[in-house]
Amino acid sequence: MKFKSVAIIASLLLLGLTTPAWSQFDVDEPDWKESDLPPPPAFDVGKLVALEVSPNSSLVYGVDPASISITRSDGVVRYVMVATSASGVRNVMYEGIRCATGEFKTYARYSSDGKWTSVSNPEWRPMFGNMPSKHPLRLAKAGACDNAAPATSVKEMVSRLKNPNYRVMP
Repeated sequence: MKFKSVAIIASLLLLGLTTPAWSQFDVDEPDWKESDLPPPPAFDVGKLVALEVSPNSSLVYGVDPASISITRSDGVVRYVMVATSASGVRNVMYEGIRCATGEFKTYARYSSDGKWTSVSNPEWRPMFGNMPSKHPLRLAKAGACDNAAPATSVKEMVSRLKNPNYRVMP
């Protein structure tokens, strides 16, 4: 368990998710339990807020602001992410970010026939490292997370996504 703690702390430092909010969450919180998963929300590809994941990516990413939820009881930010290829093919995922641990989870994928398909045995995975997609990390940095805590509100998160220079006034 100590190795996992060290790995999580190192990953959060790499993410730039450091101290002030860190003390609000215990990484090794043995009693932490994810709240009941709400069903995948509806989404509108015409209302996506773009998210730059990588300048070299052939995919364009966007999150539907109406799909974002922040569950205070477990600290999870859930959302629908849409990745669109140059040819117009879409990959749509219902995901969650746990800011306190620097992890994300894919709950379901949207199929071309218009139905959500649950991921069998979804697991929390680190948002860092050598993985094929960096969109959860970019979303966390762009507004989903305040250090190791979730954004204060969906409205604040959306404002940050739309304007990277957005700052909340005290």
